[in-house]
Amino acid sequence: MADISSPDNRFRFKIEGMDCGGCVATIRTALEGMPGATDVEVSLPRQELLVTLPDGDTTAADIRRVMGRLGFGAECLSHPEKDRSRRKGWLQGKPAQLALAAGAIVAAHAVSFPFPNAERLAFSIAALVTLIPIALRAIAAARMGAIFTIQMLMTIAALGAIIIGEPTEAAFVVFLFILGEMLEGRAARQAQSGIKALAEMLPRHALVQDASGNLNQIATEDLKIGQQIIVRAGDRIAADGVIASGSSAVDESTITGESIPVEKSPGDRVNAGTINHDATLRISVDRDSADNTISRIIALVEEAQAAKAPTERFIDRFSRIYMPIVIAVSALVAITPPLFLGLAWDDWIYRGLALLLIGCPCALVISVPAAIAASLAASARHGMLIKGGAVLESLAHSNRVVFDKTGTLTSGKPVVTDFIDLSAGSYDTLAIAAAVERESSHPLAMAVVAHADQQGVNRLDAREVTILPGQGMRAVVGVMQIYVGAPDHAPLQDKADADAETQMSRLKAEGKTLSVICADGMMIGLIALRDEARPEAAKAVQALKAQGMSSLMLTGDNEGTARALATPLGMAFQAGMLPQDKAGIVAAMAQSDIVTMVGDGVNDAPALAAAQVGIAIGSGTDVAMEAADAVLMSNRISDLPRMIAKARATMRVIRQNVAIALGLKLVFLITTIAGLTGLWPAIMADTGATVLVTLNSMRLLRDSGRDIAAPMETR
Repeated sequence: MADISSPDNRFRFKIEGMDCGGCVATIRTALEGMPGATDVEVSLPRQELLVTLPDGDTTAADIRRVMGRLGFGAECLSHPEKDRSRRKGWLQGKPAQLALAAGAIVAAHAVSFPFPNAERLAFSIAALVTLIPIALRAIAAARMGAIFTIQMLMTIAALGAIIIGEPTEAAFVVFLFILGEMLEGRAARQAQSGIKALAEMLPRHALVQDASGNLNQIATEDLKIGQQIIVRAGDRIAADGVIASGSSAVDESTITGESIPVEKSPGDRVNAGTINHDATLRISVDRDSADNTISRIIALVEEAQAAKAPTERFIDRFSRIYMPIVIAVSALVAITPPLFLGLAWDDWIYRGLALLLIGCPCALVISVPAAIAASLAASARHGMLIKGGAVLESLAHSNRVVFDKTGTLTSGKPVVTDFIDLSAGSYDTLAIAAAVERESSHPLAMAVVAHADQQGVNRLDAREVTILPGQGMRAVVGVMQIYVGAPDHAPLQDKADADAETQMSRLKAEGKTLSVICADGMMIGLIALRDEARPEAAKAVQALKAQGMSSLMLTGDNEGTARALATPLGMAFQAGMLPQDKAGIVAAMAQSDIVTMVGDGVNDAPALAAAQVGIAIGSGTDVAMEAADAVLMSNRISDLPRMIAKARATMRVIRQNVAIALGLKLVFLITTIAGLTGLWPAIMADTGATVLVTLNSMRLLRDSGRDIAAPMETR
């Protein structure tokens, strides 16, 4: 999990019982009125409170007591020694309150059967007893400045119902209210399951070998940098590190979303939370538990969930004026018809009380953050890290995608595309070239060696190897003087023949890098290399086109190389671009379009910053995770259309949520004023809408995004 340490005056609390936006507003309003309490941050997705408490008026224990009065449990995480008492207040738990309400109603019924005349009194007492915990919370919130809470509305409605002679209905409405709060809490906890699932990917213990060779099991959070852990086949890896010994296939789906295991050997990096498949590995830990890949993903997702999208900020502002308007309308409904039309006071007061309950904005306030939290968590589980609701919203409305070329549309590693033997079989040409290139670590040389190994050529030895910077390499193989490198610097005795010139012109026109192989001053072979498009690039670009997105490639390569890559992909391109040129083009496009820029997260930083959404493609590097608005952890651009589809699905769910929240209220507003529905349907409309909105948002947890990004194939 993320580090919970904090400065001495910064306190972090785990809050229990916070299940809607109304709870967040109540807590924030209450704490901002406490002496000395500043920088109040309340996170519904994390169920946490952050507050600065300088030494003086307010302590951690004071915060816990205030939370108790408001009906929430609070545990101090960052400074537990300063707040040792964590017992809940009387009847703070919803099950206890529900049991009290049910018991009071049963007792009232038991009394009313033998004593029918006492029914009104019995149910009045039942309603008042049941209402006590709710009223206490309402009063506590009001004293701290949070007047317009659902608890206050519920208290007014229940007391009003008793006064106008409807105690039975008052008792049952309170019961339904508590039941609804329990359902809301359960739905909210399920909506947070995405983050919990990420946290559960980390094993709690690790095997460490001591100096005597004994294996000891220690807590994962106690692992130190430099220690070596033993990971057996089938176990989850407990820390980020480098393999010291052993080779095995590692399932990295927890990080990248890719289900196919990756072969790992000594020197390769592995990440915490991934699964070792085949054989025992000894891993040298190089990150603290609070800084491993899973912990950083969790921290970034939690921060992203706390960051508000523009739609959410609008609804927050709207809800602040909405509640006073609802109360004013309820008062007008209760007073105006009896006062000016001579209608029955009891009837219209009853309708006004029902409107109070209908008007609670809980479902509306939770409609956006619930969907965003579910979407961000589900995306992170499938290798798509999105940093907040604002990014999701921009991504959903994006209509242009700009790609860097090298390392983004391509794999970033050159491969041999053509080998042409000009010796007519007189030489083992490829083996000769590989013998020379084995002595270099240059990417082009490594590509030639890899191609030779794949072809199974004979392995020859090279002597007197000399690297010619910017030109190529020279060596002796057998008794021959060999040159492998750029054609312009080839030590030819005679000009290359017409066939060789034709072949070289063709390969250069295809945007390929050309190397010649010369033996004793005679050209005996050609090798063409190119950084090829990723296997999934064409399908990704086509999927984006199907989503209505236009694609553009920006590259520093020459026009021939750019055209050779972009044309088969079916996308526009601009070549010869410097980093500042890319940033300028993206900034110009962003004036009229919503632009998503995809790059490697390092040298494309200016262009990523110029776009409305900057997406880094890379296997979870620190720079990529911190610099961009979103990261494709899988290093696979086929996840881009899935990410966009996920963002658009999220916005659809948000629109549905708002429609559910406002639609139910509008229906019951009309039926209540018409006298067709009363207090029971009103409370069910409020809590029911909140539960429906939360459950609708949870659908985003089940959709990974890969099944809604047609026409992409399923991985």
